[in-house]
Amino acid sequence: MPFKPIPSAIAILVALIIWFIIPIPTGVTPEAWHMLALFIGTIVAIIGKVLPIGAIAIIAVTLVALTGVTNESPKEAIADALSSYSSPLIWLIGIAVMISRGLIKTGLGRRIAYYFISIFGKKTIGVAYSLTAAELMIAPITPSNTARGGGIIHPIMKSIAQSFHSTPEEGSQKKIGSYLAMVNYHANPITSGMFITATAPNPLVVDLVNKSTGGDIQLSWTTWAVAMFIPGMLCLILMPIVIYLIYPPEVKQTPDAKNFAKDNLLEMGQVSTQEKIMLGVFALMLILWANIPALLLGEQYSVDATTTAFIGLSTLILTGVLTWDDILQEKSAWDTIIWFGALIMMASYLNKLGLISWFSENIQAMIAMTGLGWIGAVVILTLVYLYIHYLFASTTAHITALFAAFYAVGLSLGAPPMLYALILAAAGNIMMTLTHYATGTAPVIFNSGYVTLGEWWGVGAVMSVVNLVIWIGAGLLWWKFLGYY
Repeated sequence: MPFKPIPSAIAILVALIIWFIIPIPTGVTPEAWHMLALFIGTIVAIIGKVLPIGAIAIIAVTLVALTGVTNESPKEAIADALSSYSSPLIWLIGIAVMISRGLIKTGLGRRIAYYFISIFGKKTIGVAYSLTAAELMIAPITPSNTARGGGIIHPIMKSIAQSFHSTPEEGSQKKIGSYLAMVNYHANPITSGMFITATAPNPLVVDLVNKSTGGDIQLSWTTWAVAMFIPGMLCLILMPIVIYLIYPPEVKQTPDAKNFAKDNLLEMGQVSTQEKIMLGVFALMLILWANIPALLLGEQYSVDATTTAFIGLSTLILTGVLTWDDILQEKSAWDTIIWFGALIMMASYLNKLGLISWFSENIQAMIAMTGLGWIGAVVILTLVYLYIHYLFASTTAHITALFAAFYAVGLSLGAPPMLYALILAAAGNIMMTLTHYATGTAPVIFNSGYVTLGEWWGVGAVMSVVNLVIWIGAGLLWWKFLGYY
């Protein structure tokens, strides 16, 4: 990605204006205000894609250490700037990205998708459900939703469309390709919301919730998965039908899709030893993440989520499924560790320096003047939090910039901490439906040419409402049953 001077100048100018020109509000310390300047400048740089996000993160860490906004001592300042790189959450997501390389290398991800299509691919909507089921199956160990939806599922979706001569080049994308492309994309935000390890920003939400509640609310892998399972499954079941109704394919029957999938499975041959190992590691990690040993044998047999990820990666290395070169070449994992650590550090210090509490108190006072209770406030905050994503090209930037502040405001108005955390966590994934730049998966599928810009935004707007109503509606009942409020 080439350096972009105009977005760079805008990011620098924004940071300088906040630092030097805008008066520091009463109740805010200079250190907190200056950290805000660096933070907003970083977010603007990410939105403007000044440089790759990892490079921006390195610069942000450097500026935090150099300016001493967290500590006047240079040694303490650099220690503060690097403090988040010891966070288990950062390594959980980084290691999980490395493990997901095994799905691609062994071909297990493709085999799973072809298997479902070979069973349910008689009709177009059956193919859609097959792609959705495959997406769901591999979601727990593919924290790069772009790798999952764009790198594994999308090539299979394109191959199926091409087998029906449904391509943009032939002008026949409406036959089946456009519909499958939309299902391919809209399955991605839903599965991303169902597991902590299904997309990179989810652990950031976990960390922010933990810090905002002083450790009282800790979203474990199991807690998140159980809480999101029912709402997520309902969304996955209804999504292909809703898109089928508002954006129908011309071809409804697809018997050739089953043959296509069977031919590809035959070409792949018998399940390889490496695929079997990958499948075994997948199962082991799910068992440990679900805390099954502790449930059966006692809490002393509980295994930390990040330790589980390390166990999975170590097993793949020892068995030769992944080599060290494979891991070194998994650039997205190392990139995630770098930018994730920097953003968590900056968000954490905004909280430690008191800016988040100051912001929440002021917003609380404004909402209180309207006479709304916490329920009305949560509705407004959630809708604003979700639809402001039209202004963001990164879910990470969005969540880093806004989650802690919106969560703090809701808590200050009396929202139940666990309930509100789950609502905002769901909204933070549902917002991916909106635009062709909403998350990394979007441009991959959009650029394949199956869907026009207007169609993409139209279907995205509808699906955002459908997902929000179903997820939150079903969630309220499910979370009440679980005792979360």
